[in-house]
Amino acid sequence: MAKQLRIEKLQELIKQEMGKMLLTELKDPRIGFVTVTGVEMTGDLREAKIFVSVMGGAEQLKSSLEGLNSALGFIRREIGQRIRLRFTPEISFAPDTSLDYADHIQKLLLQVEGDQTHADNAQGRGDETQVRE
Repeated sequence: MAKQLRIEKLQELIKQEMGKMLLTELKDPRIGFVTVTGVEMTGDLREAKIFVSVMGGAEQLKSSLEGLNSALGFIRREIGQRIRLRFTPEISFAPDTSLDYADHIQKLLLQVEGDQTHADNAQGRGDETQVRE
């Protein structure tokens, strides 16, 4: 249990430090509006996968990931200096698709709600049934 708590603390610390680096130190023009959404570390603290979301389309995501991967050595060195660990974890970047998934679910829910409203209107219950907003 204590080991899991330590892993969670390190994940959050890497997330914060990575966010600071994106704001102030990484000047690559390929890196657009990138947000660090999460970090997953292995149990032995040797590998860290950093999840990022990018404002823009697929092309912007691709170029931002290329920019981050080109700065990987710098990022790893900075994290190693800022977070005192015996071993600096190997870092990899992955796109965070949870925001896209949440948007997809929201659209489906709105579609179901719209279908329900049309069904109520067809049965003659449209006037007394209010749609919640």
